Amino acid sequence: MGGFFGTVSRQDAISDCFFGTDYHSHLGTRRGGMAAWDAEIGLQRNIHNIENSPFRTKFEHVFEEMRGSSAIGCISDYDPQPLLIRSNLGTYAICIIGMINNAETLIDQYLSFSGGHFDAMTGGNVNSTELVAALINQKSDFIEGIRFAQHEIDGTASVLILKDDGAIIAARDKMGRLPVVIGKNEHGYSVSFESFAYQKLGYENEKELGPGEIVEITADKITQLSPPGEEMRICAFLWSYYGYPTSNYEGVNVEMMRYRNGRIMAEADRASGKAEGVDYVGGVPDSGTPHAIGYANESDIPFARAFIKYTPTWARSFMPARQNERNKVAKMKQIPVRELIKDKSLLFVDDSIVRGTQLRETVEFLYNNGARAVHMRSACPPIMFGCKYLNFSRATSDMELIARRIIMELEGEEGFKYIDEYSDSSTERGKRLRDAICDQLHLASLEFQSLEGIVKAIGLDPCKLCTYCWNGKE
Repeated sequence: MGGFFGTVSRQDAISDCFFGTDYHSHLGTRRGGMAAWDAEIGLQRNIHNIENSPFRTKFEHVFEEMRGSSAIGCISDYDPQPLLIRSNLGTYAICIIGMINNAETLIDQYLSFSGGHFDAMTGGNVNSTELVAALINQKSDFIEGIRFAQHEIDGTASVLILKDDGAIIAARDKMGRLPVVIGKNEHGYSVSFESFAYQKLGYENEKELGPGEIVEITADKITQLSPPGEEMRICAFLWSYYGYPTSNYEGVNVEMMRYRNGRIMAEADRASGKAEGVDYVGGVPDSGTPHAIGYANESDIPFARAFIKYTPTWARSFMPARQNERNKVAKMKQIPVRELIKDKSLLFVDDSIVRGTQLRETVEFLYNNGARAVHMRSACPPIMFGCKYLNFSRATSDMELIARRIIMELEGEEGFKYIDEYSDSSTERGKRLRDAICDQLHLASLEFQSLEGIVKAIGLDPCKLCTYCWNGKE
């Protein structure tokens, strides 16, 4: 995944860009970068590896190293960025968030019709940001270039460009799968993935870009370069999982949505008579917790934190590069409150169930600490398809998904014709899926939020939401 932040000001912009970018650290763990523009120095850039240290510690000297009235920053889970590009459009800094599925095809096309070249990384891969810049540079101006790039890309790309005159061009991806928002203060403007990032810096909400909309931002004004499209497919998983609790997307706050989502799950359990005799409701920290609060409030079952995540040394379970190391870190972080576990029937709400690996270890951890029964609820429907639009999942194959693996075990590839039935808990196939996962993970009961339930909790028109990972519909 990843996130970006930019600011254009009538005073120095480095401080706001530093803190605004740092507020996107929950979206990526691999690279952090900043670029700045100063009237005397011109464009500057700084990139660091943040796999083992957070953004702020790697960039603590940036105030002595960079200066400027315009700056952009990026947290990336993949390629180093921002990049400095010199082209027919001038010299500029660029960063992107999103995913390019047809990179090899685009590279071949670019190399064949232009005779150009790319700076190859380890393994021969090409930096996605450089590829987007190469596509933009095929046209005679930034507007047509960005439109061309987004048309050619199979996937998603939101773009920030810092020009050599200090202006910032911001473009939301053509289907609006990711947010791009603009804030304003007395000195200028900021542009961000997360709205709270600029609100904490004293900016007020000014504008949310529409799908495919392109704007140019200076300290004095916002100029629309290309209007938004009519179709939008914003990622519904933003609210369930990876969006930050204090952020708003399309006017819907993440934390409030999660409370509603938990209440809807509790209502469904009450109607079906499930989860009887539960002593405490808890969330799998951190993003499962607000869903669990909503569930507890609706069900009148006490909320309790039966285990706490130890974060001073390991803030994020997915920091290590290898899956077995990530699982080990996740296990080491779980500190039990045995008085809330021993001889208790516990119901936990997790933001999602993807592979099931970490969840299995969490359930074993609870039983090893004396739990009488462990019930599990997923705050979203079964994940049946790996996301092909955003890099928020490390899954390389659909068969890494636990729901897919169970279907294969139950029915072979023939079962994939009935994914809708497996997702629905009221069908025989749906019941078999849930029973099989319960058997594998040693759960007393399991249920997933329905697609209708999560859409209701978000509150947007279903046609504006991307739900591909749950139902495969584009």
